[in-house]
Amino acid sequence: MSEQEDPRAGFLPIVPEGLPQGWSSRAPDEGDVADLVELVRAEKLAVVGSGSVDEEAIVSRAVGEGAWTRRQVVVLDEDGRLRVWARVHDRAAGRTNVDLAADPQLDREQEQYLSQILLARAEQVALNISRGRALGGTRLDVSVHEADDRLRSMLEGAGYRLARTRLQMTRGRQQGDEGLVEEHRRDGVVVRRVAKREDGTPVAADLQAVYRMIEESFADHFNSYRESFPEFLARLREAPGHRWDHWWIADIDVEGQWVPGGAVAALVLPADDSGSEGTYIDYIGVHRLARGRGVAKSLLHTVIADTASRDRNRVCLEVDADSPTGADGLYESMGWATRYRTESRHKDVRLEGTDDPVPLARPDEHPGDPT
Repeated sequence: MSEQEDPRAGFLPIVPEGLPQGWSSRAPDEGDVADLVELVRAEKLAVVGSGSVDEEAIVSRAVGEGAWTRRQVVVLDEDGRLRVWARVHDRAAGRTNVDLAADPQLDREQEQYLSQILLARAEQVALNISRGRALGGTRLDVSVHEADDRLRSMLEGAGYRLARTRLQMTRGRQQGDEGLVEEHRRDGVVVRRVAKREDGTPVAADLQAVYRMIEESFADHFNSYRESFPEFLARLREAPGHRWDHWWIADIDVEGQWVPGGAVAALVLPADDSGSEGTYIDYIGVHRLARGRGVAKSLLHTVIADTASRDRNRVCLEVDADSPTGADGLYESMGWATRYRTESRHKDVRLEGTDDPVPLARPDEHPGDPT
């Protein structure tokens, strides 16, 4: 039986054909972690001039919990040096993220040749994943730093199109941040942490409320798609900085009853060059029926105050540069500034000879777009 016919094929590592003579590929293992960290560090240094990387996140995605939903391969040259790391992330039904880290010391001809082999193979793995989900295809999604001309060139050669630009924003700690919640308290809005049981596990109903607020708040945004509750929960939990006490719900008063109106899922950022940790707002959403009541600001003030109380120095987030709700303007008014931009590049692929459905993207699933 060929790989194309084998329904298990989507669950195998990427094994590309056509590598240069003497080169090889295999799935990464624990012995590759140090080399992967250095590969990502060298690539980042070449793009942005900084070699700071999240080593815990690399470990998780390569060999830890984050590897569970990723099919990946490392490519080694004739001397056994690790030169490329390619990943295909089964993100959700109809959505597949592709990541490619290449040694910046590769010459242009080498990186173009290798990238086309790996990106083509990634498409086949993504389609096999789609087949396993009884779908007719998927959207491939790659995030590119605005200064990364190398990766942009590789993707353009493989047919990826620019779909959206994202602003990567940071707000440094400011005097008085600890008192923002009391200073800006809104009538009819109460922000609370996700409730926990005596054993420390979060209450299921609150987790489901966070998921519902985020899903429903982004239903009309660009490129949004339906992610199941288990997928949502597993994906956020795999991040090294995940903490349940960084999830909040904003309850609102509706005719005398308190109901969820918005939510935040945040995580811990590793220490920066100053040695201080930060907070990252992974998702913030306000239900459309709760908009205009100050819910977004109440949630943001809560995160800012919590960050200050933990003696951290920054709150970071990502937002669509063309947000239909003008979220970037809200963030700027509250002290956030854009550090750099990233591009979302997409390619839609479909299985040949099948009538299986392809999920249609909702008009953004994007974090950081709350109002």
